[in-house]
Amino acid sequence: MFVEVESNPNCDSSMFVRFKEAGPAKLVVKVRSFERNAQGEWCWVTGWTDDLEHPMCPAYVQLVEDSGAGLTYLVYGGIWGIRLKPIALKEDWSLESRNQWGEPYLSLADPKDIIHEDA
Repeated sequence: MFVEVESNPNCDSSMFVRFKEAGPAKLVVKVRSFERNAQGEWCWVTGWTDDLEHPMCPAYVQLVEDSGAGLTYLVYGGIWGIRLKPIALKEDWSLESRNQWGEPYLSLADPKDIIHEDA
């Protein structure tokens, strides 16, 4: 599988990476992020696209082989990556919010840090 993210207002870095699939993709709605808190914080996650009127798209998680990490859970979204916000935050998705942030993708080691849409 290939993941491509353009440089954009959601996340500065562009990237094009290849992973070997080790399981099926599933819709994901929440992840535990360790970006801002070493203990982790539960966050909503959505994919982000270049459609300025409707930028949100599904986010997925898939077990993949990563040459540097072995098996990992890859969380990915649209051409502009994924966007995260703490679950306690009661605001709409917005690039202007200082409480939200974008990533090209996430690589998570523990499946307990992921909540699928059907969970």
